[in-house]
Amino acid sequence: MISTRLARLGALAPKSRLVLATRGLATVSDSPLDKKVEMTNWEKGNYINYKKMSENLNIVRQRLQRPLTYAEKILYSHLDDPHGQEIERGTSYLKLRPDRVACQDATAQMAILQFMSAGMPSVATPSTVHCDHLIEAQVGGDKDLARANDINKEVYDFLASSTGKYNIGFWKPGSGIIHQIILENYAFPGGLMIGTDSHTPNGGGLAMAAIGVGGADAVDVMAGLPWELKAPKVIGVKLTGSLSGWTSPKDIILKVAGLLTVKGGTGAIIEYHGPGVDSLSCTGMGTICNMGAEIGATTSVFPFNDRMYDYLKATKRQHIGDFSREYAKELREDEGAEYDQLLEINLSELEPHINGPFTPDLATPISKFKEAVETNKWPEELKVGLIGSCTNSSYEDMSRAASIARDALDHGIKSKALFTVTPGSEQIRATIARDGQLQTLEEFGGVILANACGPCIGQWDRRDVKKGDANSIISSYNRNFTGRNDANPATHAFVTSPDLVVALSIAGTLKFNPLTDKLKDKDGNEFMLKPPTGDGLPADGYDPGRDTYQAPPADRTSINVAVSPTSDRLQILAGFQAWDGKDANGIPILIKCHGKTTTDHISMAGPWLKYRGHLDNISNNMLIGAINAENGEANKVKNKYTGEYDAVPATARDYKARGIKWVVIGDWNYGEGSSREHAALEPRHLGGLAIITRSFARIHETNLKKQGMLPLTFADPADYEKIQPEDTVDLLCTQLAVGEPMTLRVHPHDGSKTFDIQLNHTFNESQIEWFHDGSALNTMARKSGKN
Repeated sequence: MISTRLARLGALAPKSRLVLATRGLATVSDSPLDKKVEMTNWEKGNYINYKKMSENLNIVRQRLQRPLTYAEKILYSHLDDPHGQEIERGTSYLKLRPDRVACQDATAQMAILQFMSAGMPSVATPSTVHCDHLIEAQVGGDKDLARANDINKEVYDFLASSTGKYNIGFWKPGSGIIHQIILENYAFPGGLMIGTDSHTPNGGGLAMAAIGVGGADAVDVMAGLPWELKAPKVIGVKLTGSLSGWTSPKDIILKVAGLLTVKGGTGAIIEYHGPGVDSLSCTGMGTICNMGAEIGATTSVFPFNDRMYDYLKATKRQHIGDFSREYAKELREDEGAEYDQLLEINLSELEPHINGPFTPDLATPISKFKEAVETNKWPEELKVGLIGSCTNSSYEDMSRAASIARDALDHGIKSKALFTVTPGSEQIRATIARDGQLQTLEEFGGVILANACGPCIGQWDRRDVKKGDANSIISSYNRNFTGRNDANPATHAFVTSPDLVVALSIAGTLKFNPLTDKLKDKDGNEFMLKPPTGDGLPADGYDPGRDTYQAPPADRTSINVAVSPTSDRLQILAGFQAWDGKDANGIPILIKCHGKTTTDHISMAGPWLKYRGHLDNISNNMLIGAINAENGEANKVKNKYTGEYDAVPATARDYKARGIKWVVIGDWNYGEGSSREHAALEPRHLGGLAIITRSFARIHETNLKKQGMLPLTFADPADYEKIQPEDTVDLLCTQLAVGEPMTLRVHPHDGSKTFDIQLNHTFNESQIEWFHDGSALNTMARKSGKN
C-alpha cells in the first residue's frame, strides 16, 4: 500500500522562540570520536570532526528537548553557534559550517572569478572542481573528449591554474561527473557539503547532507564565512518491503515525484527511513537522492547502514566506515522523531514507473503507460534510448542494463532505437570495461560517450531528427524539461530506470511492457525478457582507470591566473552598483512569463555553456526560452519605448542603455531546475530590479538575493492575472524590511485606474544588506574593508 498522511505537527516546530540554554561545553567520554580520520584519500589534514558534531548536537538537544530527525542532526551538528542559533523549522535562518564545497566546471568559472575578487590566498574550506559539463556528445567518448579539450582549452587552463593557486582539488576532463566522483571519493556519513549543481544531493546515498547552491554561496564558504540556509522542514518517506524483478531504486523517486510534484519538496529535506532502506544499494540510494532535486527538495538523505559501509570499503575508505560505526547512533533518526509530512511506500508492491514528457513529476506506472501513450498521442516510436548520467551510472546500474542487453543478444536481436551509454566516472568505465558490461552494451548497439554529463544537460549534437519534428526519447536521467536534451521543443523526453530504457530500446516503441509483453527473436519466435540482474559492487573491486586528478602543488606562490581582456569565454567581474535608496517609479515589465519557467528557460545550457565564464556574452541568452504571456511566443517582447518587438536580452539592453530598471512577472515555481546562478546574474547584469512571481524554487530565490535583486511573491497569487505585460509599475523599494510586505503600484497601459498589489518576500536583515550594497559579494568586500 502506498499512502500519504500528515504527521503530527505540534511537537515539531513550536511557535514560541527558544529560550537559550546556559552555556556549557557538552563533553563526550574519552573516546573513539577523538580519532583523526581524514575525510578523503586525496587530501591531507582535513579531518572528519565527529567529536565537534556530537558536542553541537548535545547542546541543541538540551535546548530543544525533543527527538530529532536525521536531517536535523546533520544540520544542527554543523551550526556555527549551537548555543545562540534560533531554531524553528521552516522559519529560522541557520548559519552553518559545511565540511566541503564542490563545483562543476560550468559553474566553477563564475564562482572562482567571484572568489578571486575577495583577495584571499587560499580557500578556507576543502574544495574541489570537476570538469564534466563542457564535453559535447557527438561521436563517442575518446574523440568527444579530445574535441572538448581543444575547444575548451582556455577555460580548462584557467580552472587548472586557479584551482592550483587557491588550493582546490581539480578533476580533469574525462574523470567523470561531479556527483559520481563525490560519492566515490568525498562523501561521508553525517557530513554537510554544498555544491554548485542542483543534483549535489546525490551524496545523500552515503548519509551526507549534500545541498545544491549557487556560486555566490560557494564563494562565502570558500572564504570561510558561515553559510546561511532557511531551516528546512522535513518530509519523511518510510520504506517497507523490498524491491524485486523489474523494479529499481529509480522507481522510488519517480513515484515520490508523482506524489509531491515539482514544487512539493520546496523548503524541505526528504528523509528516507524504515526497514525497506536496507534492501537498497548505496548507489541506489544515491540515485533516489539525486533526483530529489526535481521535486524542489533542499536535499535528500538516508540513514547510515551496512550497505554504505560496504561501499566505503569497496572504494578504499573502510577507515571512514569504521569511524562512522563509532558515531552510528547519530547517523539516523531518533526514535519518536516526527516529520512535517510522511509518505509510506511498500517496495514489494511498487511498480516500475516512467515519468514525462516535459516534466519529471508526470508519473505513470508501466502497467498504465501504453494507455497513456495512446490517450495523449505521444509519438509511439522510440528514437533514442540513453542510459548513464549522474543519476544512474553505477556499477549496479550498468550490470543490470547489460544483463538485459545480453538476454536480447542471446536471442539474436539488438536495440531497435539508437542507444547511448554515459559512464558516470572513469572508475566506472574502467571497471565495466574490465568486467565485460561495456563490451556487451557496445555489441547491443550502444555508443559509449565520454565520462561526462553529455545529453543530460543538452551537450548532445543530435542529428537523427530535424528540429521541430515530434519524436520520443527515453533516458535514465533526472530532468526532462522541454528542449533540455537536444534543444528540440518537439522532443518528448521520458525518464525511467536504466532497465526500462534498455527494454524499450529493444522493442523500439513506448508501448512495450517487459513485464507482460513478448518480443520476437531473430527467427521470429516469441520470448519474454528475463528480469534484470546485477551485483551492487564489483566482486574484484573497482579499477580506478586513468589518473585524472590534479592536486594543488605544495608551493602555490608562483602560479599565475590570467584572464585575457579580449577573451569571449572568460571575463573579470565588475561589482554591481549599490541601491540608490529610492523607490523605482514608472518602470516597465520586461516580460510576463506564462507557465513553467525553469532555469533552462532563463539561461539555457547546451551551446551556451561555453560562455559560463563571460557574463556579458552569456547574458544574450537571458529568458530566451520563457513564454511571453502577451503573445504565447518565446523571445519576442515589445519594447515599451520603441513599440517594436525584439529579443528579450536586446530589449533589456535597450532599457539599461536608457538608464531604466525593469521587472519580470513570473508564474509558479519560477526558477526550478538547475542551480545555475547565471539565471540570476544575467537579469542583474542587464539592469533588472525585481522578479515578481507566484512562487520561487529555493536555489533560484537565494541566487537572486545574492546578486542584489528582489525576488518577490504575490501575497495573493491571483494578482498575477491582474497585471498585463504592457503595464508600467512603481516598486516601493524603500518599504523593504524583515517580515513586512512591499507595494507594487500598477499603472495599466489602457489608462484605467492605478491599483496596488501587495508583495511578500523572505529577506532577513543580512540579506537586506546585500540588496542595499548591490550584491552579497559587495557586502563581503565592504565588511572586509575593501570598499
